[in-house]
Parts: sequence; structure tokens; C-alpha cells
Amino acid sequence: MDKVNAKDYLNKEVEVIIDRPLGSRHPKHNFMYMVNYGYIPNTISGDNEELDAYILGVFEPIEKFNGKVIAYIHRTNDDDDKLIVVPKDKNYTNEQIEALTEFQERFFKSTIIR
Repeated sequence: MDKVNAKDYLNKEVEVIIDRPLGSRHPKHNFMYMVNYGYIPNTISGDNEELDAYILGVFEPIEKFNGKVIAYIHRTNDDDDKLIVVPKDKNYTNEQIEALTEFQERFFKSTIIR
């Protein structure tokens, strides 16, 4: 399977499988997920795992989610981009995205791309 590029998902609808629901803890680093976090099935990204996604605008733990990709976080010191997926009627500023993903992204250098 070829690696996917996060930018190809901008402004598209996707289904995300949630493997780290809101309130769960990271299996290795033990920090808590402040948003639902998962992956796009049948994809391979730069880290040779599925393409990851943060779900913003959903305030309860979920198992899967269909939404729109409004941006992605491009990590400049790690080959592991993260999609930003929201309900179809929502939008978030770059500052809001940074605040909502800071619980994990604080460990990396990154830029938000739209």
C-alpha cells in the first residue's frame, strides 16, 4: 500500500476509527486524551502506521466518526501528520486547534496547514 499525503484529505469527508477516546490515556506515555483521537482505515502515513486524526467538536467518547477535514498538523520534527476532523457545521481557528491538541502536540514542533 502506498503512503498517503495528509494534504490530499483537506476539505474532504472521512470516517475515523477512534482508538483513543476522549478521556483515555496514552498506552506508553500516560497522558490523557482531551479529544477523541483515531485513524483513517486502510491508509499508511509517514510513520508506517495509519493516518491519524484528532476529532474536534465532539465532547463525549465515541467509537467512530464521520466528519470534514479542515486542516492538518504537520510535525516538522516527526514524520507523522495529524488530520483535524470536525462535524460538518463546525470550524476552528488555528489558535483553537493548537489549544485543543496541545496535550499531545506540545512534545513536537509543528505547523497547521489548511
